Amino acid sequence: MARTIVALHAHPDDESSKGAGTIARYSDEGVRTVLVTATAGEAGDILNPAANSPEARADLAAVRRSELRDAAAIIGYDDVVMLGYRDSGMPGTDENRHPLAFVNAPFEEILGRMVAIVRSEQPEVILGYDDHERYPHPDHLRIHDLSEDVFTAAADPDRFPDAGEPWAARRLYAPAFSLKRIRLLGKAMSDRGLESPFDRWIAGIDLHAEDPPLTQVDVRDHLERARSALRAHRTQIDPDGPWFQIPSELILSVYPYEDFELMAARDAALPDGMGLFAS
Repeated sequence: MARTIVALHAHPDDESSKGAGTIARYSDEGVRTVLVTATAGEAGDILNPAANSPEARADLAAVRRSELRDAAAIIGYDDVVMLGYRDSGMPGTDENRHPLAFVNAPFEEILGRMVAIVRSEQPEVILGYDDHERYPHPDHLRIHDLSEDVFTAAADPDRFPDAGEPWAARRLYAPAFSLKRIRLLGKAMSDRGLESPFDRWIAGIDLHAEDPPLTQVDVRDHLERARSALRAHRTQIDPDGPWFQIPSELILSVYPYEDFELMAARDAALPDGMGLFAS
């Protein structure tokens, strides 16, 4: 049976900003890759002035679904599952109070749908989210809670008995906010007299702190594909904005990796630092 990864994400564009190079690499290596996206991102703003049109604003959900399909094709996902919940927006907003918002849907209902996907796809690896303490968007926090629970529930024959035969994935990872990466790329930008896009993100962060143990995936051969996927989210990503301020050649020479934190595992071996399927 071919290896499989199921990646859980909150909004369109998350799949392109978190681990896209890794999915592209594994897809090229014959791993089946399945994207599960909870919402259409309709509560988001249009962040690229060139894409801010009346047509886009009139039905942002449809636009972002289309962008997601384009990005997923670039990355190489074999299948895309849209769960169809509404973007929850931020706390205190009308979107967050909407009865169809992701955060207001019954937790067990969502979990059962995710369990059915995992049992059908039988992945060795599930990608979810960490606790997102640095970006506590309600939908991201819910993906964190769900990804931890789906790893356990999918393997439990007493949970969701109508959702298929139990399946025990080997590992649950989360794309990591790597302080090491920020330090190295930020210094490299400064050494070249360039403004670092990290400056506005890292206020209040202790950059001398240590990362938790992380698994690295070398994505040097897939960096441009990941960047192209991010550009496919035209309403969300300004090609002249901070996502692209760091030149590709600098990333390739300084830190051509994507980092992942191991959140749960069923095998005794710890990651060896060079791949999600390491044994």
